[in-house]
Amino acid sequence: MPQNAPVLDVRDLTTIFHTRTGEVHAVNGVSFDLRRGELLGVVGESGSGKSVTMMSLIGLLPTPPAEIRHGTVTFEGRDLLRMDDAGLRRIRGDRIGFVFQDPMTSLNPVFPVGHQIAEPLRKHMRLNRRQARDRAVELLELVGIPDAARRLGDYPHQFSGGMRQRVMIAIALACDPDVLIADEPTTALDVTIQAQILELVKDLREKLGMAIVWITHDLGVIAGIADRVMVMYGGQIVEHAAVREMFARPRHPYTRALLKTVPSVRGRREPRLTVIEGQPPILTAAPDACPFRDRCAYRFDACDRRNPPRFDVGPGHDAACFWDFDADAPRGRVAAHA
Repeated sequence: MPQNAPVLDVRDLTTIFHTRTGEVHAVNGVSFDLRRGELLGVVGESGSGKSVTMMSLIGLLPTPPAEIRHGTVTFEGRDLLRMDDAGLRRIRGDRIGFVFQDPMTSLNPVFPVGHQIAEPLRKHMRLNRRQARDRAVELLELVGIPDAARRLGDYPHQFSGGMRQRVMIAIALACDPDVLIADEPTTALDVTIQAQILELVKDLREKLGMAIVWITHDLGVIAGIADRVMVMYGGQIVEHAAVREMFARPRHPYTRALLKTVPSVRGRREPRLTVIEGQPPILTAAPDACPFRDRCAYRFDACDRRNPPRFDVGPGHDAACFWDFDADAPRGRVAAHA
């Protein structure tokens, strides 16, 4: 594989859920890639499709009710969406690790953490019991848990919230994966523990060189750790750029609105926090118009007629919006056909 080739390449991923009231179009034509050693941030409010997108990649959604209707997910030359369950199980926990948001519901309460770390080592790496135990100790030490050998026999309830999340990271790292997907792993933690986990991830990335997808609604976290960021809304990517470019030149109304909701610490006092008026879209049909139009101050006729594609708005920067913020007007060819 060429040095600059993506380790993960996602094209036109489309996921729906079959419900009693009809179909829910949770992910709508998502495309992105991930390169070795980089950290890609994924942001958006609840219900924007962040977690469903990532769980779709490696077959973590129950089918039914979920159905991946379209797309490709290329990893090491293979399309994960065309693999059977046995093939996906070999990939999960081995080449691709996943850290869930709530470790208390992800860790099994009736098994010691040492057993839960050793399980993927014995399954994927064929280590014997002693080798798996030694590797489990190394992993707990790697993620900063003191007295690791003794704590192998402890159960999840005997760890603090931050320590449980470190155990989850240790499990995800057990087989030296090429890709680590972290689904809001610091959301339930206090700010001190959150800072420790973020510092841990930075250190692990430098030591192990893995590619990381970090899902969050916290733009402050993304600013501190990500190389690139993609913003999701209504089950699709509405903006994508390098993290510095995104914060300096947001080119989608939703991204601009998100940035305004972040409290300022520069001494300038605002009378109240900015909020995004309105409600997220109801995804009971495939989008045939801009999903953000009902909440957007820049809405015009074209927004009601079709869903905007992702326009190039700068080097490595694209946004799915018909409004040209540089010209402060509708995009030329769009206005001509409005």
